[in-house]
Amino acid sequence: MRKYIAEYVGTFALVFVGCGAVIVSSFDNSGLNHLGVSAVFGLIVMVMIYSLGNVSGAHINPAVSLGFFFAGRSKLNKTLFYIIAQIIGAISAALLLRFLFPENHSLGITTPSGTVLQSFILEIVLSFFLMFVILNVSTGHMEKGIMAGIAIGGTVALEALFGGPVSGASMNPARSIGPALVSGQMQYLWIYLSAPVIGMLLAHPVAKIIQADEYILEKHGRNK
Repeated sequence: MRKYIAEYVGTFALVFVGCGAVIVSSFDNSGLNHLGVSAVFGLIVMVMIYSLGNVSGAHINPAVSLGFFFAGRSKLNKTLFYIIAQIIGAISAALLLRFLFPENHSLGITTPSGTVLQSFILEIVLSFFLMFVILNVSTGHMEKGIMAGIAIGGTVALEALFGGPVSGASMNPARSIGPALVSGQMQYLWIYLSAPVIGMLLAHPVAKIIQADEYILEKHGRNK
């Protein structure tokens, strides 16, 4: 149960702080621009990894949980409960943002700025690289695990900087579900439900090929 509570808290923090930053950036005197919002998303992910990683792994993302399941690192029942906890956490955070900022109608939702196809493909690619980094820093040498929070948080910030103005750089179905459901703006939600999952599933075979020796050693250690 501690793991599921941790995933709830972590995803709540991600949506509340990240989408909250999007809302605050719309204020005339906020001084929080796109660079600041990208940094906020990266920092909250990094902080949650270091805070909750030892409890649940700090997936805080249904696509990441599915990616670990596809990679054989998580059982089905655990994955399903993780996803449920993450979605509830995201919706709870969006509801609190609605209460705090009733005048804001978007609540930091992710929507395409260009074409739907452009955003769909971009979300796949961004999610692929995020999961690729996650799999690589969570495999093998201990020193890589110690730096995982910085590497993953940095990837989120970097990709938000690049992809945010185009697709919103969600890379996370829960991050998009919460604001979309609470705001009632679900027209493009299917992009942010499907594309991150596709991208993260594609990351596993590539990471496995590149980190072949590490995967063999890790599997041997689990089977001892």
